[in-house]
Amino acid sequence: MKTLVDQAKDNLSPDSLLIILGPTASGKTALAVNLAEQLNGEIISADSRQVYRRMDIGTGKDLDSYGEIAYHLIDIAEPGDRYQVDRFRHDFFQAYDGILSRGKQPILCGGTGSYIQSILQQSLYTQIPKDSALQAELALRSKENLIEDITRLGIPKDYRIDFHNHKRLVRALEISLYLEQHDPTLLPPQVLSNYYAIGINPPLLKRREAIHQRLLQRLEQGLVSEVQNLLSLGLTHHDLDYYGLEYRYISLFLQGTLSYDAMVEKLKTEIQRYAKRQMTYFRKMEKDGISISWTPAF
Repeated sequence: MKTLVDQAKDNLSPDSLLIILGPTASGKTALAVNLAEQLNGEIISADSRQVYRRMDIGTGKDLDSYGEIAYHLIDIAEPGDRYQVDRFRHDFFQAYDGILSRGKQPILCGGTGSYIQSILQQSLYTQIPKDSALQAELALRSKENLIEDITRLGIPKDYRIDFHNHKRLVRALEISLYLEQHDPTLLPPQVLSNYYAIGINPPLLKRREAIHQRLLQRLEQGLVSEVQNLLSLGLTHHDLDYYGLEYRYISLFLQGTLSYDAMVEKLKTEIQRYAKRQMTYFRKMEKDGISISWTPAF
């Protein structure tokens, strides 16, 4: 039976991207480091939170596990920033080209499915920049009002809208307003077609136990203190809500809304739900035509 290293070697050409993806606590980083050691590789993170400095424990950076392996797109943004997919694409291709120029194997590793999909399949309209001030203004409108304006302005037939999702209606109207003022013939986005993706999908009970044990470990490592430090740097409790489950629920604990035990239990449940949502997104990627070779564990 072929090992994952053999599988990777069989499916990689000199400019191929090797992708390691999977839900949280599935062992992605350990596998990526192992493959990088054997394939002369460098790792590019596809994690929407590990980009932030001083958010180490809650995002699971585990930088010591990389050893001598070079890594990219970790610790490149400040807490308080809003790092999004368009910036990830720019930073990814810069790192990818640099790795190839050094004759190394690029390995993309992470669980943020939208980031991974953005460099393999890119909708023309995702290039349209997001305006946070405009989105905040549009978000105050009702679904009916948003739909009315979208219908009035019109939107390209190949742009699919979920008319039941308020957030996506806001984005659709933002795109309609942008196209009203700009040339709709945008440049085709850069995507990669030469890749091999390995997905880790542990059995459900094993995944749940791994999530629980990792949460307890992070709390022992000082996760609460990390959140307190972010608050001391000037972030608000409202800011922390943006940066994911660990920061959101520890913030509630620090505000006195949750007891410590209730916070731990809530976090365990919500992280398990998040892992399920990750797997749902990866299955959607497959339906969209992205090939993933799955393995139960590493």
